[in-house]
Amino acid sequence: MLTLHFLLSQISEFEHKGGLFDFNATLPLMALQFLALTVALNSLFYKPVGSILDDREEYIRNSLTSASASLVKANDLTKKYEFELAESRKKAQSIIKSAQREAQLIVSEKIKDAQRDAEQLLFNAYNELSTQKEQALKSLEVQVDILSDQIRNKLLEN
Repeated sequence: MLTLHFLLSQISEFEHKGGLFDFNATLPLMALQFLALTVALNSLFYKPVGSILDDREEYIRNSLTSASASLVKANDLTKKYEFELAESRKKAQSIIKSAQREAQLIVSEKIKDAQRDAEQLLFNAYNELSTQKEQALKSLEVQVDILSDQIRNKLLEN
């Protein structure tokens, strides 16, 4: 019993010595564990995650820069193509107007030619009719002369 009592007194004495903050050999050991954990986490977790985040941020920045450059380029190309389209439309309108003018000139020239041809046909028909009329008059004169000679001869015979 004595030994039991001795052990209990030792345990109770040991329990009373330690408090919330014991400055014994465990404190430097805990500090070393904390530093080792900090170094391990820094090298194994924080640096790779930090570099990944930096790479991602740089990628996003580069993507935004290239996207804005592409947008500016696209806007410039759009303006250029719109200007070229407007110029093409103006040229097309000009070509259409000149083609219409040429077509009107050709039509008016064809109409003038047709009128000249019609006038020429009328003139030729008038001349032909005049010629036929003169021939008819000459043949009538010849027939009248023949008839008048016949009438005179009959009258003279009687």
